[in-house]
Amino acid sequence: MTVNESTRSADHTDVDRTIRSFNARRGRVRSGTAEALERLWPRWGVDVGDDFSMASLYPGRETDDLVVEIGCGMGETTLAMALAQPHRRLLAVDVHTPGLGAILRGCEDNEITNVRVVRGDAVDLLSGRIEAESLDEIRIYFPDPWPKQRHQKRRLIQPAFVRLASSRLRPGGTLHCATDWPDYARQMLEVLTAEPSLRNKFEGFAPRPSTRPTTRFESKGIAQGHPIADLIFSKTAT
Repeated sequence: MTVNESTRSADHTDVDRTIRSFNARRGRVRSGTAEALERLWPRWGVDVGDDFSMASLYPGRETDDLVVEIGCGMGETTLAMALAQPHRRLLAVDVHTPGLGAILRGCEDNEITNVRVVRGDAVDLLSGRIEAESLDEIRIYFPDPWPKQRHQKRRLIQPAFVRLASSRLRPGGTLHCATDWPDYARQMLEVLTAEPSLRNKFEGFAPRPSTRPTTRFESKGIAQGHPIADLIFSKTAT
C-alpha cells in the first residue's frame, strides 16, 4: 500500500529541504557493477520516485521485520547484517549508484534474498513511501558530518528529520546512529534526546554493538584517531 496524503501531516513535511540524506558525489561505475545494475535492478531495485509498496518489494514476507538503512555506501555493512539477520527485510537507500550496484552484486554472489535497494533521498522515501509505525529499525551509520560550521545546517540529524523518522518506527522500534565526529555526536545526542517519542536505551552514548560491522568510513575515522559514538534510541509506546 502506497503512502497517501492522509498518512502525512504538517509535522512530517517540514523537514528543511536543504537537508539531504546524502552528499552528492560522482563515482565511476565499474563494468561488473554496471552489468549487475542493468540485470538485477528490475528484480531488487527501485527509485524513490517510483510507485511501489513494501508488499510489492517483498512478496510473501510482509510479516518479517522491516529495516531501513540510510546511506549504505558500498554496502559492506548492509550485506554483512543481511547475512546475519535473514529473517529481517532490509531496505538500503542511497544515491551513490556504484554502491547500489555493489550491493546487488553482493546479494547475488552470497544468495541474499532479504535486501532491496532504493536510489534517492531518504527524506523523500520516509515521507512518501513508508507507512507510519511500520519500521522495526532505522540505521544511519556515519552520515556526512558537514564539518564546516557554515554547512552544519545541512546535517541529516535535525529535529524535523528525527520527528519524521520516529513517526515511521513502530512502538519499540529502534533508531541507531553512529558517527566519528565528536561535535556531530553531541548534536545527535541532543537532538535525539529532545524528541519526545524516543527514549535513549543507554545513559548517553551506547556501547558499540557487536552486531554492527565496521564500516569503511568508520575504519578511516579510527585510522585518523576519531572516537566512535553509537546512539541507540527506541520509539516509545503511543
